[in-house]
Amino acid sequence: MPSPTNDGQTPLSPEELADLIPSLASKEELNEWERDNILSGRSWALRDRTSARDMVSDAYVRKLHRKMFDQTWKWAGKYRATEKNLGVPFEEIHERLAALLGDVRFWLEHKTYSIDEIALRLHYRLVVIHPFPNGNGRHARLLADIFVMKHGLPRFSWGARDLVRLGEARARCLEALHAADRGELLVLLEFGRS
Repeated sequence: MPSPTNDGQTPLSPEELADLIPSLASKEELNEWERDNILSGRSWALRDRTSARDMVSDAYVRKLHRKMFDQTWKWAGKYRATEKNLGVPFEEIHERLAALLGDVRFWLEHKTYSIDEIALRLHYRLVVIHPFPNGNGRHARLLADIFVMKHGLPRFSWGARDLVRLGEARARCLEALHAADRGELLVLLEFGRS
């Protein structure tokens, strides 16, 4: 099966591809399988009683990824050990993630930003770090959704469309992330609630 390489998707190494759990014949079958696995992970996250503050931890970040992809990839919930077309060097993942989670706890404690803005800053920086071999965008979006929901707010709409497949919604999402790269977080805030 070919590695994901569409715009904004992370290519997988042959070793990472070899860790696919089900026997699938096409990218479409993989997308469907992952979608079902992610829905299972989302159900777990909605039932989970971890507090909003306690979910801002390395253990929770990895556990959520594992729950989202545990029926798909053997490396689910494990940080990548290879370089990718985006993300920080893999040796920096732990340090960068610890800094991000510390920042989020600080922002919460000092009410530096609104809950929406904290969630989207968490989402954005997690995507920039790109800690896992794949599934980073979907993981970061679900983490942001669960974060705001645990604060009593509705989940983000993310353009109310499928962001996995190429199309207008995915292009808008990538544009919002590129705007955040330039320091224009308002575009990502607007997209998250569009």
